[in-house]
Amino acid sequence: MANIKFVKENQEVVAADGANLREKALQNAIELYTFKGKLMNCGGYGQCGTCIVEVVEGIENLSPRTDAEKRKLKKKPDTYRLACQTLVNGPISVKTKP
Repeated sequence: MANIKFVKENQEVVAADGANLREKALQNAIELYTFKGKLMNCGGYGQCGTCIVEVVEGIENLSPRTDAEKRKLKKKPDTYRLACQTLVNGPISVKTKP
């Protein structure tokens, strides 16, 4: 099982290994998007880059960056991920809207 801690929201979510980070956040009413992102998000296809999160702990428990993430996050720190492209395989802590 993978526990996902959302730092700013002070909320912890339990997820099965291999769960999609964006889906688990939305299922648990965690707000990933800024106002612009709410209007313009791509629905989880890795095209818009509006579901960025910062991984505070447990980056080794995530799937490798996808090609979409490599393109969108080229100038961002390695700890930034697109929630829609990230699979969780162990305990992590993330900050939404970094």
